[in-house]
Amino acid sequence: MEIKKAIITAAGTAQRTLPLQTVADRDGTQKTALRIIIDEIVEAGVEEICVVVCPGDQSAYAIAAGAQAKRLEFVEQRAPLGYGHAVWCAKQFTADQSFLLLVGDHLYVSGSEKRCAQQLVEIAAVENCAVSAVQATHESKLPYYGAVGGQLVAGRKGLYEITEVIEKPTPTEAEQRLIVPGLRAGHYLCFFGMHVLTPALMSILADEVAKRGEKGGVPLTGALANLAARERYLACELEGRRYDIGVKYGLLTAQLAIALAGEDRDEVLSGLVELLASRGK
Repeated sequence: MEIKKAIITAAGTAQRTLPLQTVADRDGTQKTALRIIIDEIVEAGVEEICVVVCPGDQSAYAIAAGAQAKRLEFVEQRAPLGYGHAVWCAKQFTADQSFLLLVGDHLYVSGSEKRCAQQLVEIAAVENCAVSAVQATHESKLPYYGAVGGQLVAGRKGLYEITEVIEKPTPTEAEQRLIVPGLRAGHYLCFFGMHVLTPALMSILADEVAKRGEKGGVPLTGALANLAARERYLACELEGRRYDIGVKYGLLTAQLAIALAGEDRDEVLSGLVELLASRGK
């Protein structure tokens, strides 16, 4: 499996302005969240990127991408018919190829020399199947994420054969259906906002779009559950963390994580210590 195409979804009503926010990257330069996401994708070896946007947002996104705008194609999601529908809007872009999928409201900080997207793409290439990145997440955060259940692949740390996929499960549902051996009590494997998916996923979404029509509500999670029933589909814990910039203080938390992983770590730490000391007076 060779991944040369990627989709960024950014058409959600509450999501559309988030990738346009500016943060300081690891080297201290000011970049939009979109630019940081694009850099993540490019370092994974992807050559073509499609951004799914709301009608009228293309010019703002092209500006936010800066010098990387030349890499982008844009597709409009003309009505808010669901996340799965947004992905399906890029069907002509992906054609019959596997692709990397990222959401536009997550930023990532890797715990290794390789960025998170590169780790995922390399795992998918070795396993030659769809792979979703996941992160062990406390049950208090279940209302924000889709989650998976499965069994650890023999001899492979952090790699799981997916058997269940549930969108925003309740703690009771998670306890009954999403137990994964080896995780701490009260923690579940929740989506990372990053997937490598096969052409079969687009076929599944096409069926759902046709079935639901103008009423919409086409979920991605349901399509992923269907994918798990059709073909080998894995979940992988990457060396890194995701940061949802759409939640309360999400952008601030992401900025701190990026800064503490960057060149100015000592300066940032000193500033935080000074801030905490002044608050304690």
